[in-house]
Amino acid sequence: MAQQHLDESTAGEVLAAHLRAQATEFLRSLRLHRESTTDAQGAEESLEAARALRRAARRIGGTLHTFRPLLDQEWATELRPELAWLSGTLAREHAYATRLERLLDALHRLSGAPGVPAPAEADVPAVGAASVAVPAVGRRSARRNGWAQPTTPGADEQGGGAPRGLTVGAAKAAALLERQLTLARTRAHSTALQAFGSSRFHAVADNVAVLASEVPLSASREALEPLAAKAESNLAEAVAALPLGQAGHPYNAEALVHGLAAEAANEAQDAPWLKARALLRLHRYAQEVLLGADGTSPADLRLTDAGHALDRHREAADAASAAASAARTPRIAPATAYALGVLHADQRHEVEAARFDFHQAWLREAVHTP
Repeated sequence: MAQQHLDESTAGEVLAAHLRAQATEFLRSLRLHRESTTDAQGAEESLEAARALRRAARRIGGTLHTFRPLLDQEWATELRPELAWLSGTLAREHAYATRLERLLDALHRLSGAPGVPAPAEADVPAVGAASVAVPAVGRRSARRNGWAQPTTPGADEQGGGAPRGLTVGAAKAAALLERQLTLARTRAHSTALQAFGSSRFHAVADNVAVLASEVPLSASREALEPLAAKAESNLAEAVAALPLGQAGHPYNAEALVHGLAAEAANEAQDAPWLKARALLRLHRYAQEVLLGADGTSPADLRLTDAGHALDRHREAADAASAAASAARTPRIAPATAYALGVLHADQRHEVEAARFDFHQAWLREAVHTP
């Protein structure tokens, strides 16, 4: 399918058509965002338009990166970081909302309560920057969906319910997380609104508007396939550096043990996986250029599964970091810190589970791709 697609047009024409389509989607989403109303339905439409705008910006930037030799170098070099800035700015509000939902759901599950009630206002400490240690929780216990879950001291051996310390601290931990992450989301929303009104954004939109009608191609006669193959090679090299052998075991405690160490060690452990995620996206975007936006193959579906696993990896790692940050809030009750420590350990287990899923998806790709 890809060969037929490329035989009918030159590399420049195929690339230009793809970029024009993405630029058109960018401008359509921007128009929908501007036309959205202020009621509840309009707010939802505005969020969806912002997500579509972010997706288009990400794809245009990824395409400029992979196929840069076929484009005007100065133009591509200037536009790429601006698209990355816009995509990152628009992503933060959604990321904070998703992180809060994930953490509250996990607290609900871990505490075994019918719901996590909000405590009185006096129970919620003010957000601060001082540090306290995160409780080192992470013992093996019963397995859920094939994965070992952390246990906590003092659990009721007869009843099998959540330990009293976790039940007591869960509500206050939930309120603290909601307060911190809602504040972060509000700030991210304000930053996004300021970005839409800035001269920097208008410059990006103007460049994309030009792109929708005329793509500045270079005089290079390079083919698309070698450039796309380079993106695939970069991905394969990054995945080869991952500890896939260890990640292939359903329980190995690697993500949890390092997650309880210093923050710098935690970031260093997750960084290679985040790099693989970014390169996987670039590879998928390059395949979209070769196959067309609607082109699918078994290999594409396996790459999608691998991408979903790495998305979950990042979300769980960020959630664990948020729990650890909340546990450093000064003057919180021991039960609250304890609940946040259990939550942190749970999310690091989810990091490990995502690595296992990526390992499984990547092996399927390696077996079936010629």
